[in-house]
Amino acid sequence: MTDKPERGSLRMRDMIGAVVVLLVIIGAILAFYGGCQFSPGGPTVDPNTAPSADASGELRRAARSAAFPVREPEVPKGWRANSTSTTAVGTGATASVVVRVGFVTTAGAFVQLSQSGGDAAEVVAKEAGHTEPPKPTGTVDVEGVTWTTYPGRRDEDAWVAELDDVVLLVTGSAPESEFRQLAKAAQEATPLPR
Repeated sequence: MTDKPERGSLRMRDMIGAVVVLLVIIGAILAFYGGCQFSPGGPTVDPNTAPSADASGELRRAARSAAFPVREPEVPKGWRANSTSTTAVGTGATASVVVRVGFVTTAGAFVQLSQSGGDAAEVVAKEAGHTEPPKPTGTVDVEGVTWTTYPGRRDEDAWVAELDDVVLLVTGSAPESEFRQLAKAAQEATPLPR
């Protein structure tokens, strides 16, 4: 049985050798699985690998039970719905639900439309991930409708407008041009039958 060398007898070249061996093992694992890639512009989503959701079916179901008119926006060709959800917002007299549909755009970015009959401040706080309603950062005009901008989750923006007593909120990682496309589609959408 050989004795383990004393700690003091290890040299810098021994440590460098151990690090090199570890880097070779990590490199082989990454090459085999292809699990990492360098993306200096931030994370992107391959639209072909993102999950799909039945946005139309979910919005129609929500329209039958929500106390406010739910809209189904006609999004640009190539966008794909990849998430839907409905959750409660507010308490007491301002209690309502938030109906969400998220889309992966043709550029691989994510953009989400949230709709609610609740109090706008409560909806913004919930959807932007804040405990208190955040302060507005400005406004954006989309085809004659003023959308108020707020800080969203992470470094995202949140655009909010109230149409026919319904709070519409657009958020996500998409660029402003795609926010505008979804905002315009939501504005132009006819409320679904109940």
